[in-house]
Amino acid sequence: MKIKTYTKGYMKKFLLSIFVIISFAFYVFYNRTSGEVAYVEPAPTTTILPPTPTPTPTPPKTIPIPKPPVIPPPILPKNLYADGTFTGDSVDAYYGYVQVEAKITNGKIAEVNFLDYPSDRNTSRHINSVAMPRLRSEAIAAQSYKVNIVSGATDTSMAFRESLQSALSLAMS
Repeated sequence: MKIKTYTKGYMKKFLLSIFVIISFAFYVFYNRTSGEVAYVEPAPTTTILPPTPTPTPTPPKTIPIPKPPVIPPPILPKNLYADGTFTGDSVDAYYGYVQVEAKITNGKIAEVNFLDYPSDRNTSRHINSVAMPRLRSEAIAAQSYKVNIVSGATDTSMAFRESLQSALSLAMS
């Protein structure tokens, strides 16, 4: 008996579901075919006006840009340094000492030579073989001890600057 009751309850729910679905289908079909017309708002009418004369553009005001003042180049002494060969101080560069010699010709740095540099380790020799030519050429180009530090040779670069500064201070005329 339980099986029949269960089947009856199941059948009632099934038939009710079918009825709801069919009713909904008729409702949708009826609304689509009922012939109702949706209200459409009429487009606004436009009035054609005669063309208005366009105003002539006024040229923009030009503001004169003042010219920057002419600044004369600084007057440098003709010979910044005295001619000769000047030896700088020996400076500790952690792995050894750096000492340079500056040769001055016609008041300018003509040559920079390393008298001492860290060279007791293979790494130091390799690093300084790259750094020394760069430091030397940059000092000659800048005509000063103020050169860029070579990456990987910071201690040597700093010691080079300090030693060259002491040599150039001796050469100042």
